[in-house]
Amino acid sequence: MPDGFGAGLVRVDLGDGVVAGFTTRHGGVSPVPWSSLDLGAGTGDDPARVRENRSRVEGWLGAPVAYVRQVHGDDVLVLGDAERAEWASEAPPVAAGEADAVVTSAEGLGLGVLAADCVPVLLADPVARVVGVAHAGRAGVRLGVVHRALDTMLAAGATIANLRAAVGPAVCRRCYEVPEALRDEVASVVPAAHATTREGTPALDLPAGVLAQLAERGVAGVVHVDRCTLEDPDLFSHRRATAAGSTTGRQAGVIVLV
Repeated sequence: MPDGFGAGLVRVDLGDGVVAGFTTRHGGVSPVPWSSLDLGAGTGDDPARVRENRSRVEGWLGAPVAYVRQVHGDDVLVLGDAERAEWASEAPPVAAGEADAVVTSAEGLGLGVLAADCVPVLLADPVARVVGVAHAGRAGVRLGVVHRALDTMLAAGATIANLRAAVGPAVCRRCYEVPEALRDEVASVVPAAHATTREGTPALDLPAGVLAQLAERGVAGVVHVDRCTLEDPDLFSHRRATAAGSTTGRQAGVIVLV
């Protein structure tokens, strides 16, 4: 593990034979404004630096990590042994495909979900040996991307009784101001996402929405890393950077079967 990278990752326990965690800003090589562990391929950062940052995460995870082009939808991509071989090569593809959730039963193939205010979700059945990730922004919460990921895992042999989940850092309800019509659109489907900011204006609580969706499906073993990306300077936040007229990097949730 590169020096200093240990402070750049929050590990979560999703069962025996599963390694999982969420990265922070720290432990990478990117300069300001991406400083420093930027894992996003579309942030404007130098691709060589992003590759180095990703390789540091892979060193901790002990496996290549596959990422997808996230488009705020609910499609699920299933990856296997062929993709593990491809991502273990010296020049892995920029993205494994276009989706907002990924599932695998392949040992040694890491899955990564990128975020900078949206909710990164890690899923695992350590008994059936199936893992998944989901990217839940306001569209993903409304569309039920977490439900789609769970359905795909169940089809691969997972069971609700053994499923575990980790809900990562995201912009909190106090900070995520949205137009009232947008709040009502999402909350009409996921009532738990209805919120107000600290100023009393309309807002969304995306982590609460994801937690409610997991509870609705009966997933009991849930870890919530309750850190607000906008308020926490150790995390990337698209909203914070945009307000400052700048850009920012992407952190990730990562998971692998070992």
